[in-house]
Amino acid sequence: MDVRQLEYFLAVVDHGGFNRAASALYLSQPSLSQAIRTLERDLGSDLFHRIGRRAVLTDAGLALIEPAREAVRSLQLARASVESVHGLHGGQVDIAAMPSQAIEPLTEMIRRFTQVHPEVSVKVQAAFTPRDVTEMVRTGVSELGLLAAPVGIANGDVRAYSLPEQRFVLLSPPDGPFAPNVPVHHSQLAGQRLIVGQKGTGIRKYVDDLQAQGVALSVAVETEHRVAILPLVLGGTGLAVVTDAWRGWAEQSGALVLDLEPSVSLQIALVSRRAVLTPAARAFLESAVLQAPDPLA
Repeated sequence: MDVRQLEYFLAVVDHGGFNRAASALYLSQPSLSQAIRTLERDLGSDLFHRIGRRAVLTDAGLALIEPAREAVRSLQLARASVESVHGLHGGQVDIAAMPSQAIEPLTEMIRRFTQVHPEVSVKVQAAFTPRDVTEMVRTGVSELGLLAAPVGIANGDVRAYSLPEQRFVLLSPPDGPFAPNVPVHHSQLAGQRLIVGQKGTGIRKYVDDLQAQGVALSVAVETEHRVAILPLVLGGTGLAVVTDAWRGWAEQSGALVLDLEPSVSLQIALVSRRAVLTPAARAFLESAVLQAPDPLA
């Protein structure tokens, strides 16, 4: 068993099958299958059930995921540490981020980091809930994560660094039901149709809580595709509650961005693995938390 075999195994897991993993690895599908068969023989256990074109993890395969990620990350750390002896002249930072926070503060974090370390690339991976982010960081899919939650950030197997909170705001088309520059009380959302994200997100919880409090709003569209929210609002399908990270983009697109009363915010945190980080990830973390240097735990 070698690290490359483990990288191949994780590619099949992450891409959901042999064909897509082979494409991502620039390998032929038979070569990848043979490498996995060799790994299975070395371990003495099947890692996947082959069901037609599908590859479903066996119990042994599930048990291998975290050790495999740790082994691959350890090798990456060793290589990156040696390469960084004379400064950061390459490498990659992996960050799992929720959609709204990928707009801000992540874009500003990346801008600041790449100005200092232009030779380091940044890979942003999509995660839709705080649980998704922390799980991706905990299991080594990503070294860093950016998340938002309505209450305190749970730490557990990750280390969390607090960032400035983000307030909820209301997106409306310019000819919508509310006047520009006038805050909207949440009770005024009664009778309105809203576009919402999936359950498990902070902005969805805000809307669900209003309904639980008796605000008679209705859900016009539920979408996991956050990029669809603004076009739907501008098209008149409904209004949307988002964080003020959207403000600049939404206003440039012609939408009204209205404050909500009473003000409610999401807590934002950058999280990292508790294990040793690669030099590139450490440098990104240090750059990102200059204004919030103390970890929550």
